[in-house]
Amino acid sequence: MRNVGFLRWLKDRLRQDQQGNATVEFALVAPILLAVALAVLQLAIALHVRATLTAAAAEGARAAALSGSDLAAGERRTWAILQENIGSGLVQDITVQREWHGGALVISVQIDAALPLLGFYGPTQMSITGHALQEHA
Repeated sequence: MRNVGFLRWLKDRLRQDQQGNATVEFALVAPILLAVALAVLQLAIALHVRATLTAAAAEGARAAALSGSDLAAGERRTWAILQENIGSGLVQDITVQREWHGGALVISVQIDAALPLLGFYGPTQMSITGHALQEHA
């Protein structure tokens, strides 16, 4: 019987010693959780920008490759997609040109842009190219 009383006393004593630990644990864990959440958000922004640049380059090449279209139409289409989705602040240059590859006339659209490291700002350069076969009338 005496042993049961001691165990009860020990359990109560340990419970009292840990009172307030949740506050300290939260203060230690919260910055880590915040850093992980911000890192995931940053990765999502970078992937969104990369995917948008890829889609805009491909769509611009398709627009320029249409029968009766010119290179300026591809550049306009590329700018329109980029303005609509990510703005023009990240894009430094868009180059549209005709090239011969394996006997076929190919339109290529190259976009030079900054890959955002902190939000939508960042010094890392990225170059994306989209291609399309030139249609003939």
